Amino acid sequence: MSANPSPGFWSVALRKLRRDRAAMTALLVLALIILLTALAPVYAADIARNDPFQSNLSGSIMLHGKSVEILAPADNPLHLGIEPIGPTWQLGPYMFGADDQGRDVAARLLYGGRNTLLISAAAAVICLVLAAITGIIAGYFGGWTDRIISGLLDALWAFPIFLLAISLSVVLIAHGLTIGPITLNADSLALPIMIIGIIYVPYVARPIRGQVISLRESEFILAARSIGAPAWRILALDILPNIITTLIVFAPLVIALNMLTEAALSFLSIGVQPPHASWGTIIQDGESLIYTRPLVAIAPGIAVVITVLALNIFGDGLRDALDPRAKLRVDQ
Repeated sequence: MSANPSPGFWSVALRKLRRDRAAMTALLVLALIILLTALAPVYAADIARNDPFQSNLSGSIMLHGKSVEILAPADNPLHLGIEPIGPTWQLGPYMFGADDQGRDVAARLLYGGRNTLLISAAAAVICLVLAAITGIIAGYFGGWTDRIISGLLDALWAFPIFLLAISLSVVLIAHGLTIGPITLNADSLALPIMIIGIIYVPYVARPIRGQVISLRESEFILAARSIGAPAWRILALDILPNIITTLIVFAPLVIALNMLTEAALSFLSIGVQPPHASWGTIIQDGESLIYTRPLVAIAPGIAVVITVLALNIFGDGLRDALDPRAKLRVDQ
């Protein structure tokens, strides 16, 4: 006997999700964002026609039949400082204007989005895998195993999230990380992925542990034990399938939290490092231009808000569709 979600449960859940207009709209928005960021090289090469990672301090473009400097002297009596070209609002070079290095903001926005989405998704996978492993082991075996794992999770939980992330980032960005033959430099995207993936593990592992504790006393688990089924088989074939829905529901929320954390760390210069870019680093680039060229900082900020909002709306739809009570309901 097994309480694993049946194929009928998954079909009912999928039908519910498809009927959720808000969730489907959010999913379309997410798909569009992923597609646009995936086309970043095409946009940079064929539309913007410039390298978004190369400074352009003395270049110019033709705009409305006139030659316009990318970086012009600031509009003040002494002409001190520089003022990047503003948005052209045309599908071409500098559609969203330039930053203080003369780099195309729109092209950097797409490239930065690729890194932000990659870091957030990869960190979510690490978080969910570690949380599932620790939660299952602690919840199923109990005793000293549970006490040790729970103690480690509590110790990690005791640190404020951003303080822990900042502390780990400062240390690893300054010195890099060497694990045996593997060396990760400060500019490696693997560093923010690992840091962000670890800090949220307790927040997912705790609910998983509680669910496994209730599952281990279920009739189908007791029946498996009574016939001598090995622990690894019970964990893999009975426990894991019953927590899959919980992990799926957590996934969009964790990705959204990871995205906000990455943006915060990169804004503080301890996240994504040059030559890479992310939405957080672009917001930092626009900080000094907030009064003259606010779109440099606002554009990636809006991108973060839209993506996080879409993830949360889609996550709500997933939660409703995968409600365990759906197993007992059959749509007419």
